[in-house]
Amino acid sequence: MSHEIPPFSDPNRSAPGSRHVAPGTPIASSARAATKPGFSSAAALAAEVPSQTGPLLLLVALIALVLVAYSDMLTLTAAAWSGAHSIYSQGWVVPLMAVGFLWLRWEPFTEVPSHERWLGVLLIIVGLSIRLVGIRLVANSIDRISFIPTLFGIFMLVGGLRAIRWAWPSLLFLTFMFPLPYFLEQSVLGGLQRVATVSSTFVLQVLGIAAIRSGNSIMIPGLTEALNVAEQCSGLKMATIFGAMAVGMVFIIERPWWDKLVILLSAIPIAIIVNIVRIAVTALLFKFVGPENHTIQKICHDYAGLVIMMPLAMMLLWLELQILERVTIPVELVQLRPVGGARASGVAPIR
Repeated sequence: MSHEIPPFSDPNRSAPGSRHVAPGTPIASSARAATKPGFSSAAALAAEVPSQTGPLLLLVALIALVLVAYSDMLTLTAAAWSGAHSIYSQGWVVPLMAVGFLWLRWEPFTEVPSHERWLGVLLIIVGLSIRLVGIRLVANSIDRISFIPTLFGIFMLVGGLRAIRWAWPSLLFLTFMFPLPYFLEQSVLGGLQRVATVSSTFVLQVLGIAAIRSGNSIMIPGLTEALNVAEQCSGLKMATIFGAMAVGMVFIIERPWWDKLVILLSAIPIAIIVNIVRIAVTALLFKFVGPENHTIQKICHDYAGLVIMMPLAMMLLWLELQILERVTIPVELVQLRPVGGARASGVAPIR
């Protein structure tokens, strides 16, 4: 009787199509890792992300070159930040905040298509061309604005559109460090001075003081000299500082878009309100304590922003956030119930 041998029953033979592996041959580590239970794709993703050293070094080098090229413009801008009565003193903090936003929003650099790199080169050329126009016209505002597209071009050149997506808020935020153009500054200052003077006079009258407005001055009974609402008291400084803070907060908080929009729109009104409070408090202190008091002079002229305006502005912003939190409800937190006879597990239909 003949016995049929089952095909490929010989332990020393390999099945058709299989690859023969000699005993003792090591298995590839990647294949071994892939067969492990719970193997994650994180290692494979990390392998696909290129090294960050080269792009970071290139980015830092290009930014350093741009800072050197714009050194004269930056020196003039820093001069506008200096001085005890400067209305742009927030400029010293804006670059640091922009770097912080970059760090919070940073994403790894990836491969960049060549056309995106060329677009970055084009942006750099456009920015530098705008600067040449500003130098030709001796227009500092044009020179300053050219700094922003040049930086956009650098990030586009190094990281492409992906880098622009996480870097654009920080780059646009740098505009808060530049002084306003002269014509715009004068018109804004004049408008804010009038608003501050009229509103402060009204507040004092409501409090029972017979205050009279004359131009940008407030005449108060009992004071030999009128209270002058100067340019430094117009509220422009507080408006720029608090506006920058509101924009920075919108970049980092996790709130619905309508909450962020309300925060942005309320920044300037809050700055105007706290400036009016500051002028009214100064008038009251001058009337009941006396303008000759050295401590009152220091508080009202040198430390009013830290003692009165900024704490009050932050309190109003906190109050606004509390109201928004109770008035608006994020969509993902709303539990929708089925209508009619349809039922969901654990959710009763609307009756």
